[in-house]
Amino acid sequence: MLTREEFQVLYDQGPDALYALLQTLWTRLAALEEQNARLSAHVQELEARLSKDSHNSSKPPSSDGFNKPTPKPCNLRHKTGKRPGGQPGHPGQTLKLVDHPDHTRVHAPTTCAGCGGSLENAHVLRKDRRQVFELPPLKLEVTQHQALSCVCPHCNLLNVGAFPEEVAQPAQYGPQMLGLCVYLSQYQLLPLARIQELLVDLFGQSPSQGTFTAAIAACSRWLEPVETALKAALLRAPVVHSDETGVQVDKQLHWIHVAATSTLTFYAHHAKRGREAFTAMGILPHFEGTSVHDSLASYHDPTYVCTHSLCNAHILRELLGLFEATHQTWTQRMSALLRSLKRAKEVAQAAGNSALDPPLLLRYQAVYRQIIARGLGQNPSPTRTGRRGRPAHGACRSLLLRLEKREDAVLRFALDFAVPFDNNQAERDLRMIKVQQKVSGCFRSTDGADHFCRIRGYLSTLRKQGTGILSALRSVFIGDPIYPCFEPPV
Repeated sequence: MLTREEFQVLYDQGPDALYALLQTLWTRLAALEEQNARLSAHVQELEARLSKDSHNSSKPPSSDGFNKPTPKPCNLRHKTGKRPGGQPGHPGQTLKLVDHPDHTRVHAPTTCAGCGGSLENAHVLRKDRRQVFELPPLKLEVTQHQALSCVCPHCNLLNVGAFPEEVAQPAQYGPQMLGLCVYLSQYQLLPLARIQELLVDLFGQSPSQGTFTAAIAACSRWLEPVETALKAALLRAPVVHSDETGVQVDKQLHWIHVAATSTLTFYAHHAKRGREAFTAMGILPHFEGTSVHDSLASYHDPTYVCTHSLCNAHILRELLGLFEATHQTWTQRMSALLRSLKRAKEVAQAAGNSALDPPLLLRYQAVYRQIIARGLGQNPSPTRTGRRGRPAHGACRSLLLRLEKREDAVLRFALDFAVPFDNNQAERDLRMIKVQQKVSGCFRSTDGADHFCRIRGYLSTLRKQGTGILSALRSVFIGDPIYPCFEPPV
């Protein structure tokens, strides 16, 4: 700040001195304005990042912590008008009486409540029954195998009996017990120490953690041919859902990838997230059907021959987050259009149609492009600042450009009725991976992650197909694993 005396000195020096002063001030002012614009944009970006949670972004609900987002009028979920609980027509799970109980206890009156006479030979008029379902006493059964040696009475040759191939140790656990241990670890996701506690409480036995890890490794080894058949079945499927999630493996960030249908689940662990992992999995590079996934750029490798479909649930959450941050109305219009197109597809399916009416679909596509054009008008291309590199488009323009470029993938669910609106199938299949990470924290080794993926994919596939998991694991440990059905449902 100049004092009056300093300004007077400059004034006396003439116009050139004042002009030089003004030039300096304008240069500083322009620099401050530029800095202010950058800081304002940075603050807006940070505020938008802090406001993101599971309802307006792709962040999982587990990341919300205890501060769950407050439902808002523009939330993606809407009231259905249905009351909580079971809906009409729901079969229910009421415990039913059985015709042939294991045990029967008779409760008969012995003396008359009126005269006190004996009822031992009285005529029975009616039998009422109630049944109690209870566990039998739990204990391990020990089967002793004896290999006998005897001398032939004719030639005096010593003959030694052979133990069964599966009985290889002086004392060992059987396939049912080992199957239960793998089930508790790989399906119920219990830590090994808690499995030990459970087995002590149930059976009075505490297998070592080495026994558990050896059983898991053996199970994974025997399931290798099943996994090969599973991958081949996925390559034949018309629609496959794909997704990935980060996990901690040996204190490093790795990724677990999933490729799934309504009846099949395949997991794979890899240190990378994108193309390198897809190549190692061996599914997406050779898949010729429709791949449903999120907007990760690696899925759109030009060498892939599959058709792409983007998850519109992700897009709806992005649109909601942008509306809450910027209040640009094109986001609401696009969200309403996608919802309306989804309802139109559902109405057509309910009417027995296999495709939308072509003129109706063309009208939706025209409105889709109009919304994008209006959004791009509100979010023009950023001007270059003279710095190296391309200036950032910003969240709104980036999404608009993606919607414009991937129009066919966004609207695939309406173009092909076999393709769903979202990628919820893959997200559901990955949900238990996050539970495993919450319970155990990490995988200690890459082998452990690989074993988990192979066994978990097998068990998930069996569960989808309604096959008993414990009996299937027992079949694995006797060397004859139950194979899932690899043909698509009719």
